[in-house]
Amino acid sequence: MAGSSGRTAARVAVLMGGPSAEREVSLSSGRECATALRAAGYEVIEVDCGPDLAMRLAEIKPDVAFNALHGRWGEDGCVQGLLEWLGIAYTHSGVLASALAMDKQRTKDVYRAAGLPVVESLIADKAEVEARHLMATPYVVKPYNEGSSVGVYIVPEGANRPPRLGAEMPAQVMVETYVPGRELTCAVLGDRPLAVTDIITDGWYDYDAKYTPGGSRHVIPAEVPAAIHDACMDYALRAHRALGCRGLSRTDFRWDEARGIAGLIVLETNTQPGMTPTSLAPEQAAHCGIPFPDLCAWLVEDASCGR
Repeated sequence: MAGSSGRTAARVAVLMGGPSAEREVSLSSGRECATALRAAGYEVIEVDCGPDLAMRLAEIKPDVAFNALHGRWGEDGCVQGLLEWLGIAYTHSGVLASALAMDKQRTKDVYRAAGLPVVESLIADKAEVEARHLMATPYVVKPYNEGSSVGVYIVPEGANRPPRLGAEMPAQVMVETYVPGRELTCAVLGDRPLAVTDIITDGWYDYDAKYTPGGSRHVIPAEVPAAIHDACMDYALRAHRALGCRGLSRTDFRWDEARGIAGLIVLETNTQPGMTPTSLAPEQAAHCGIPFPDLCAWLVEDASCGR
C-alpha cells in the first residue's frame, strides 16, 4: 500500500513517553506524530517506552523507529545506542550528537570550537550552589542534562542569597551568566535552517511557558534586523553540523537588543524538538510550506542506523 504522496508504506514504531521528567510532553508529541504518519500512509505502532523496550521492538519488528522521546534516556544517546544494537533505523540524531547536545557544558565546548558565541558557565554540586554565589549576579541555575527548561532558576542582580533549589534538580547543576533580552530559536531540517521565531513570554521561557496554553506567543518570522535573522540561521546550521546532528534539530538563542549583533548568544541545541503541530520546529516547517504529515514522513524517510 502506498501513502497519499506515493511513498511505500513502512511499519513505524513511534517511541514516546519513557521515564524522563518530560514524559507527558513526549506522549503528546508521539500521539501527534502517530496520527500524522497514519495520514501519510504508514503503518504505525505507538510504543510507550519502558524497561522492556528491546523485547517489544523485537516483537513489533518495525522498519523504522520514530523517536518522539524527550529528555534523558530518549535524547541523550541511550535509546539511540539500543536501536543501533538492534539494527533498527531511527529518526533524528545519533548516539554521539545526542549525548553531546544533552550535556550543556560539553555542548558549549563544541560551540566554542566552532566559533559560536556563548556565555560563561560552570558545573557545580547542588549543595555548593545553595551555599554561596559561584558567579556574579545575575545568573541562571539549571540542570546540565535535561531539556524543556526543566528546573530553571534565575538569580537576579543584587540577590543577597543563593537560590534554594527544588527536589527536581540533580546533584550537579549548571551555573550560567544571565543574558537579558529576547528568546529566539531556529530549527534545522536536514541541512536547511528553516526560520527564526521570536518567543514572547511574561518571564523566562520555562517549562510552564512552553507547555501551558497561553504561556507563550510565537512570532514567525521574528521581527528582528536582517543581520540578527541571518546570524540565527547561520549559527543554527553551524551548531547542527558541529554537534553532528541529523534529521531535525532546534537551536535556541538570547538576544540583548542593546548590544546589537554582539548581544546574540547561542544557548543550546535540542536534538528532539517538540513534535506537536504547534511546537516551534513544526511551526517553522509549516511556515516554509512543509505540512506536519510531510515533516513526519520526511523524518521517517531520512531514518537510518549509523547516524
